[in-house]
Amino acid sequence: PPLKKVWRQAGPQLAYGQIVAWGQYVVGLGFVLLLLGPLFNVPALFGVIVPVGFEGGHGTAGGLGPVFAELGWEDGKDFGLASATAGIISAILVGMALVNWAVRKGHVTQLKDLGQRTDLDRAGLYATKERPSAGKMTAKPDSVDTLALHLALIGIAVFLGFIIKQVLVQIESAVPGLRDHEIMRAFPLFPLCMIGGLLLQLILEKSSSKVVPIDHGIMQRLGGAALDFLVIAAISTIRLNVVMSGLVPFLLIVGGGIVWNVFCVMWLARRLLPDDWFERSIAEMGQSMGVTATGLLLLRVVDPEGKSKAPAAFGYKQLLHEPFMGGGLWTSSAVLLVFKFGALPIFAISVGAIIAWLVVWAFLFRKRPS
Repeated sequence: PPLKKVWRQAGPQLAYGQIVAWGQYVVGLGFVLLLLGPLFNVPALFGVIVPVGFEGGHGTAGGLGPVFAELGWEDGKDFGLASATAGIISAILVGMALVNWAVRKGHVTQLKDLGQRTDLDRAGLYATKERPSAGKMTAKPDSVDTLALHLALIGIAVFLGFIIKQVLVQIESAVPGLRDHEIMRAFPLFPLCMIGGLLLQLILEKSSSKVVPIDHGIMQRLGGAALDFLVIAAISTIRLNVVMSGLVPFLLIVGGGIVWNVFCVMWLARRLLPDDWFERSIAEMGQSMGVTATGLLLLRVVDPEGKSKAPAAFGYKQLLHEPFMGGGLWTSSAVLLVFKFGALPIFAISVGAIIAWLVVWAFLFRKRPS
């Protein structure tokens, strides 16, 4: 959709989501600077495991594993994956507790009575006659299998990301001021693959063919399957002995991240979001502590028929938010910046970003008295 439409419908949601995301850096790095560093002598990079695991999720934590190893803190991958696991579990448990609180307080208007739900609803299954289509064929079978075509397109997007990284590495090695830092050599591949996907989409849309051979439903199914396998595989690779060796600081920093997200839902959301504030904020909490699917899961609990304004606002907001914060460019860059400059400058940048988004909200989205 046009950027103007996205900004108009999802501006307050974007401001709120950005504040939630930057706050995870403030909490994580603040804990390291004030408590965990002096008491437990943890490295500065320990402060990024909350945003990497919560806002980024298992994919980001796993993708940053080689970066942590390159920077000399191989344990960062294990703490990041453990943080993502704690985030996705607590998002559901704490999220459901907040849903019950909101129902008792009358903050939810679209909630469907549990007594009206069928056994299939409770089991999470579709009735045979109600099963939606998983996707549509875009290529004729005598040409190429549609599923194989979509997998190949994903491979092309990854390859474009790889090419982008190689170009950036060559540019860095040729510039005297950047050559010694080797930032791009340590930069993770997955955000660049996302850029590769955007480039591939633009190429296909601008091509001479009037039919784009991509089906949104099939891409969603492939992404969902990849995510499910990724989460299980990531959890199974966590070295528990590493996490147990730093269990106390890990529990403290993860607990701080959970408290921050609960504070945002219970206090900040009703002041920043214009309407359906609980539906909007509970979706944001699920996404910022787990994955987008967790946010949608919690949203469907309180708004099963999608009658509130939350689904549209949340979906539009993701278009501008995810490329930078949800395992995007800033999530990856922050790890390198903390390693190069320490926790304090990135902590200050995060505080400044929160203040900037509060100013944006106050000038552009705050309701003026009539």
